Amino acid sequence: MEFLQSFIRMPLEQLPFLLITLLIAFTVHEFSHAYFANKFGDPTARLLGRMTLNPAVHFDFFGIILLVVAGFGWARPVPVNRDNFSRPRLMGVIVSAVGPISNLLLGFLGAMIYSALAATGVLESISNDRVLQAIYWFFGIFIQLNFFLFLFNLIPLPPLDGYRIVEDLAPRPIRGRLQQYEQWAVFIFLLILFIPGLRAYTITPLDNWANQMSAGAVKFFFGLFGG
Repeated sequence: MEFLQSFIRMPLEQLPFLLITLLIAFTVHEFSHAYFANKFGDPTARLLGRMTLNPAVHFDFFGIILLVVAGFGWARPVPVNRDNFSRPRLMGVIVSAVGPISNLLLGFLGAMIYSALAATGVLESISNDRVLQAIYWFFGIFIQLNFFLFLFNLIPLPPLDGYRIVEDLAPRPIRGRLQQYEQWAVFIFLLILFIPGLRAYTITPLDNWANQMSAGAVKFFFGLFGG
């Protein structure tokens, strides 16, 4: 068990709550892409069965394993054909942005529910310590990870949403140059993963910002419900 723990960044007893959070966060994220793409006239994702809240359709096994082990990963990207949009660049930006925004909203939703339970005394009334600990773990992971995914997906590297947003906003000549370097994205991610110095300036700050957002959201909603 200790050998396994050395490869997994999160304590094993918290791993089920991480997986549940990923189940929700990745599914809602990819569904949001598919739903708005279909709304704007591109049925590609819907025809491929991706416009659904069924987690099995959206999960990428390697991406999930990497997230658990390394601290970042991905779901299966929703295919989007921007040629079907009446305003490809504008609608492309919106379709790309709704994924991270869905995680931002999930983070706020988790903070709101947790704060309501805490402020109204529901958590104090729970006498079972194991149940109470499970609730703390779940909401802590759910809130922080969704804020992290919001920030992480805005990184302007393919295949992340931040890159697609930059690509849609960039003039055509620059867009062409950007596409030439897409093939190197996986190597950049590996460098970020295995070189501590790079990770310290990329993933670690995002994690710190996500923690700050989590604390701020909980404090705001606790004040709201606690009067």
